[in-house]
Amino acid sequence: MRTLLKQAKMFIATGELAIRDIWIEDGRIHAIGENFAEESFDEIYALDGKFTSPGLVDVHVHFREPGFTYKETIATGSMAAARGGFTTVCAMPNVNPVPENKENFQKIQEIIAKDAKVNVLQYASITKGLRSEELVDFSSLKESGAFAFTNDGVGVQTAGTMYLAMKEAAKIQMPIVAHTEDESLLFGGVMHEGKRSKELGLPGILSVTESSQIARDLLLAEATGVHYHVCHVSTKESVRVIRDAKAAGIHVTCEVCPHHLRLIDEDIPTDFGFWKMNPPLRSSEDQQALIEGLLDGTIDCISTDHAPHGLEEKSQSFLNAPFGIVGSEYAFQLMYSQFVRPGIFTLKQVIDWMTKKPADIFGIEAGYIEIGRPADIAVFDLDQDYQVDATKFESMGVNTPFDGWTLAGDTLYTFVNGKLVWQKGEQE
Repeated sequence: MRTLLKQAKMFIATGELAIRDIWIEDGRIHAIGENFAEESFDEIYALDGKFTSPGLVDVHVHFREPGFTYKETIATGSMAAARGGFTTVCAMPNVNPVPENKENFQKIQEIIAKDAKVNVLQYASITKGLRSEELVDFSSLKESGAFAFTNDGVGVQTAGTMYLAMKEAAKIQMPIVAHTEDESLLFGGVMHEGKRSKELGLPGILSVTESSQIARDLLLAEATGVHYHVCHVSTKESVRVIRDAKAAGIHVTCEVCPHHLRLIDEDIPTDFGFWKMNPPLRSSEDQQALIEGLLDGTIDCISTDHAPHGLEEKSQSFLNAPFGIVGSEYAFQLMYSQFVRPGIFTLKQVIDWMTKKPADIFGIEAGYIEIGRPADIAVFDLDQDYQVDATKFESMGVNTPFDGWTLAGDTLYTFVNGKLVWQKGEQE
């Protein structure tokens, strides 16, 4: 099968935008050039100068299957990813049963093989039952296809358990990926501890709940030599200790989410669960530190932490609603509209943070439009504004504070291994 993407506006080797044609054959990029003979192709897509990117890579999503399929499934979550221009996503292990052994892991792999619309890489858990006690068999899970280990959804509460996990992961050259949250410092908090939490009469979450566990883990990572990756960094203190650790030569990488870059706690209008997320929306000082951390390389990449929930359970007070918002279907669009258009970030920076940087961190074959690479490609309309409409999401989750926002950069096409998996107007 030969496919031609004609007149794609893409970044070339010099870092500049240029119009090129992309020749796809047998799922991979065969050639990049101009004026290919159209009669040689089975399919031709006239892109007419629309911005064309490597398929986006998201190292942090929750697909809820197995165990919580009233929230999301691998089929719906992966289609939501395709809708947003993502072609590779990494699914967290806080499902039921937890992928803590070969049998559980392989069952999820079977669902992925059958239902996934994009490339889905599955995390294995660090411990059994996501509790901070008994370690999993790291080697067996690596052999089963796990690409990294995490307990995301909860932090590993015991330093000794984390140290031993890092030693095991380092032996087999696998990353430890951490949701950092010291539960002894939570004190029942449901949103960021600050002026707004007091105004709403809600218990606050201290910044040190996150940053203190990162500081602990960084020293453990130094002691063990493991690759340590921090999920959804949200505080200025976290940025500071990660920056210092990188300067000290510790092998640490980290990610930030679009919602933490764009919103702060004072944006929360009322006590409504759609605004409840973990980590919570932080202060303006934290927000600025995250932006600076991206710009100076302390923060390596952008992830969504796509976390769908049922409508009824999210339509409650912060005190009762579960943590999490969806993000797959508008993450790039939010970054482009709110950061590239105003000149805070360049388009090239955002694309790198959402494609090659996360791919390179984890050694994933993704993130580039180059000859010989998989033809994982997304095409966006940067000129036309559109309105976020949660009722039209591919995800089963509609829990987002961005519903109704006007953004640009809507996804026109998403190709995975050269196959069209999303086209604007077709699935909608």
